[in-house]
Amino acid sequence: MNDAATDLPDSNQSGTSSRVTLRHLADRDQDEFLELVGASTHLHRPWMSLPSTPEQFRAYLARYEGPDEESVLVCVRGSGAIAGMVNINSIIRGRFQSGSVAYAAFAPTAGQGYLTEGLTLAVRFAFEQLRLHRLEAQIQPANHASLKLVRRVGFRQEGYSPKLLYIDGAWRDHERWAITNTMIDIGPTSPHPTLPER
Repeated sequence: MNDAATDLPDSNQSGTSSRVTLRHLADRDQDEFLELVGASTHLHRPWMSLPSTPEQFRAYLARYEGPDEESVLVCVRGSGAIAGMVNINSIIRGRFQSGSVAYAAFAPTAGQGYLTEGLTLAVRFAFEQLRLHRLEAQIQPANHASLKLVRRVGFRQEGYSPKLLYIDGAWRDHERWAITNTMIDIGPTSPHPTLPER
């Protein structure tokens, strides 16, 4: 894990204008992150649960130090304020080369399009730097804001899974959405070394 925003895709590299940058979640983010989570409870529940104590934050940060998980913050360009976060979870290599995305906006800047721009950059990061082929998003059918977000970014709906994920004390139904590296314009990248030749 690296704290430097320069290691993550910059919108200028993709030829588009952006108001946000991405950087990895780090120890130094604890206070701001926890404050934002507390201020954003009404946005996140019942859809997701984020760490709300220093102990939970440290455990959350440790989870994303492994090779099969990535957590990036969506930060407002210039000020560096955290506007949201995108996680790429359960990365599977080999023939699959896939990960599952989760994301959240934070209340002070929600509704201003920052998360759309951040998720777009995170998708590019996953395909160009992590060299994944596919990203999946599982979304509860009543989470209309999240469904609109993945549509804007270019995900396609692939199905519906009853009682797919355990969230807020119960097994919840989810729509399944996905995007592949062939669905967006990215620069040529060499395959990940774990991808078989045949």
